Amino acid sequence: MATARLTGTILTEDDAFRATLVELLRSGTVRVSVVDERLARGATAPDVAFVDGRRNAADAMATVERLRSTNAAAAIFMVAAEASPDLILQSMRAGANEFFAWPPQEPAFHEAVSRTAARVQSSSTTRAQAYVLMFLGAKGGVGTTTLAVNTAVDLARLSGRSTVIVDLKPGIGEVSLFLGVRSRYTLLDALDNLHRLDGEFLRELVAKHKSGVDLLGGSDQFDRPGPNDGPGVEEVIRILSSQYDFVVMDAGTQLTAANTAPLYAADTICLVANPDVASVRNTQRVLERIRQLGPSADRIRLLLNRAAEPYPIPPAQIEAALGHPIHQRFPSDYRTVAMALNSGVPLTLAGNSDLATQFERLTRAFLPGATEQPEAAPARRPASMLGFDRLASLW
Repeated sequence: MATARLTGTILTEDDAFRATLVELLRSGTVRVSVVDERLARGATAPDVAFVDGRRNAADAMATVERLRSTNAAAAIFMVAAEASPDLILQSMRAGANEFFAWPPQEPAFHEAVSRTAARVQSSSTTRAQAYVLMFLGAKGGVGTTTLAVNTAVDLARLSGRSTVIVDLKPGIGEVSLFLGVRSRYTLLDALDNLHRLDGEFLRELVAKHKSGVDLLGGSDQFDRPGPNDGPGVEEVIRILSSQYDFVVMDAGTQLTAANTAPLYAADTICLVANPDVASVRNTQRVLERIRQLGPSADRIRLLLNRAAEPYPIPPAQIEAALGHPIHQRFPSDYRTVAMALNSGVPLTLAGNSDLATQFERLTRAFLPGATEQPEAAPARRPASMLGFDRLASLW
């Protein structure tokens, strides 16, 4: 199930303050989707607001009072230049829930955010949060789109709940092709109309698949989404999360400025790799980059695709080289995958196969009330250390 996730807004005119606070929020265990008020339209009120009162305390107090009068349930964090008793008292009287001197002590700050998340999550009036899945490939051709599409279809099939898949890749997206759906609109239509973006408008942009999955199609421009689209992508994900029970994102193979937003929004990051030297080397680099960006490693599920004996590199050696467990392996079945792609019928709807069984096993772990079962370890067999030695020479 989805863990706590908050919607927040930062009220400041200082871009450096905003950037530092966003970085601080993303380093915590609670995910906070920061709403840019210039982009948000018709959105629900934020769960938490951060008010910059370092330069003008009087204006900040007025802002806190305004926020409290318009959103009684929100948690309001006042941030000041110093923690004077008079200022703390004034802010609390104005309606602030928390007070921090800048820069805040990280443990105390994260504890306050966690308290807010616990309160929001326990509120009976709060809509159940969407479960957000991001699929990211270690390199091109590892099967990222295949896994993302079939997982989305199985989520809709097994849960009966609203599910949307978003193609975040620049260029000609392939999710529509895999589903056999011709999308009239794409992600770019959402990004280019942020001034009117809300749940109703997004529903007009998605295409419908017979499985029950909705699709926000991929870009038709090779340079979009680009570096300037990051805030827009985050806003699209935020609104979709308020409209659907499951949001699945095919993020391709590049950790660009536009697709780092999904890293922070995702409950689970599915990193897809193949058991070959190039793929494992790239996986190690992607894992390290994700850790640098802030998301904790326990949200990452390493999926080993096209894994069939005799393995080019045994799974145990891959885990040792990466320092990260393999969550699940998918067999190599090019013929079945090609037939599904050519027909536009996802594997999970095309009939029984080992792949379809593995997709269902993966998907069930994301359903409400599910408990993840670790993959059974394969029987050990003698294997050459050539693959491991080769990996070590490339690290």
